[in-house]
Amino acid sequence: TLNCQGNAAVSENIRRMLNFNAPPLKNTTAEPVWKVLIYDRFGQDIISPLLSVKELRDMGITLHLLLHSDRDPIPDVPAVYFVMPTEENIDRICQDLRNQLYESYYLNFISAISRSKLEDIASAALAANAVSQVTKVFDQYLNFITLEDDMFILCHQNKELISYHAINRADIQDTDMEAIMDTIVDSLFCFFVTLGAVPIIRCPRGNAAEMVAVVNTVELESNLRDARNSLFTGDNMAAGQFSFQRPLFVLADRNVDMATPLHHTWTYQALIHDVLDFHLNRVMMEEGAGAEPSPAGARPKKKSRKSYDLTAADKFWQKHKGSPFPEVAESVQEELDTYRAQEDEVKRLKSIMGLEGEDEGAISMLSDNTAKLTSAVSSLPELLEKKRLIDLHTNVATAVLDHIKSRKLDVYFEYEEKLMSKSTLDKSLLDIISDPDAGTPEDKMRLFLIYYITAQQAPSESDLEQYKKALLDAGCDLSPLNYIKQWKLFSRVMNTGSQFVMEGVKNLVLKQHVSKMVSLAIEQKVTCGSSKPNKPQNIKTHCGGNYIEYQNLVDYTKSKQGKKVVYGCSELFNAAQFIKQLSQLGQK
Repeated sequence: TLNCQGNAAVSENIRRMLNFNAPPLKNTTAEPVWKVLIYDRFGQDIISPLLSVKELRDMGITLHLLLHSDRDPIPDVPAVYFVMPTEENIDRICQDLRNQLYESYYLNFISAISRSKLEDIASAALAANAVSQVTKVFDQYLNFITLEDDMFILCHQNKELISYHAINRADIQDTDMEAIMDTIVDSLFCFFVTLGAVPIIRCPRGNAAEMVAVVNTVELESNLRDARNSLFTGDNMAAGQFSFQRPLFVLADRNVDMATPLHHTWTYQALIHDVLDFHLNRVMMEEGAGAEPSPAGARPKKKSRKSYDLTAADKFWQKHKGSPFPEVAESVQEELDTYRAQEDEVKRLKSIMGLEGEDEGAISMLSDNTAKLTSAVSSLPELLEKKRLIDLHTNVATAVLDHIKSRKLDVYFEYEEKLMSKSTLDKSLLDIISDPDAGTPEDKMRLFLIYYITAQQAPSESDLEQYKKALLDAGCDLSPLNYIKQWKLFSRVMNTGSQFVMEGVKNLVLKQHVSKMVSLAIEQKVTCGSSKPNKPQNIKTHCGGNYIEYQNLVDYTKSKQGKKVVYGCSELFNAAQFIKQLSQLGQK
């Protein structure tokens, strides 16, 4: 079957790269070759969700430094570079060669480097008398970021260049759109090279998704026609990586569903992304924020920032990231109770081992418990790691709970669910917007936009004015609404003859849009001129993204035995970031 394990495939390629592009030795006691890793911000973003500092050290990385930082010469150590092939980066590499910073240079480019830039490096190496030191030059085709085994994003740095705002702004020029398409297509091409598969592409017609599909198809076909240099055939593929089983790639435009990114959610991972500072699997939180008042005249205590990595190695996270928040809170307490019971057992055994005297019962108990204590002590590292993870999730869940309580997020979630499923409402929308204790201005705007997007009939002018007044009184910026009104009008015109909408998507519960699209694609009801898939075993979806859609797809996959789904998006935004983009688009 096709290898769909995104993290595993990319991690394996990174490990090979860090081992000088040779397969890393497994189960060896030999010390690795010590080296330095030089990356740019793009390379850092690709590596950081996959490998910890400890794992890098285990592979012989003594230092990892940004390319454009001030770096001292280390002339007796090889350097592995992992950077984008930009003009600025090539100039700095050439400067490193001239300055003789390292013993040897292993140059790895995230995307394919052009011939002219290769010649620039060759000229610099020749001028610096360092030709023999440039040991290897590789195109790695890793211009995307894997966050989960079944989730990837195209970029984190400069994501505003391919954002929803960038694609949909009114003054966009053809050259701007071409640059956006080139950036997206390059990342998708890298993804398929890493996956080792030529996809069957399907998408709705008449939007940015179709533009990406067409350009991506041309890029893939061009590479396949070049038999000598094709990345999908022969010696260019890693052994066992390529499969003749072609995946189905479903490509969607964000405009197909504007409500889901605004929705208040109720699952752990999506809530963290919504209310906390969560990027590339790392949560940043402020703590120790001056709970005690500072003495009169003294400077207030500076808030410290604490980071928590939520990784595949965290079993609690893997089990509960898609769970409803109340279940998570309950599970954290259960884990804490279990840990305390184990800790108490260790203390009890230690106390018994300290017994004195000739009491036969005590001696017998001592003998019986020696093995137990030995076992308990040997499991202490595991117990300490368990405690660390419990503390992590206690802190994160507490921070999330604070937001839920202070903003009444449970009320918003339930109300929006009813709006999106056309259920009976038990409270007036105007009452929630007007309630000063219910949420922030942004929460209120999100709720109203979902109402406006999902309403089968737009509110009357008098009702709309009443809503707008309530929103303004609550401190809301109406710019996002200005854009959504334009978008809804345009969508209605565009969808009149759309086969995609006519085939059942319009009436479905919005939170399931992406899953429904995948289903329709499998049934061959969404077309863009591609050949029909031959019962694909793996389905890809790519759309401007959020964790709500990702979790919906994970749940969908569980009901489809034998299917593997990978969710990807050009950018991963939370509701606040999406609202900001809508506001920029709606400013008059």
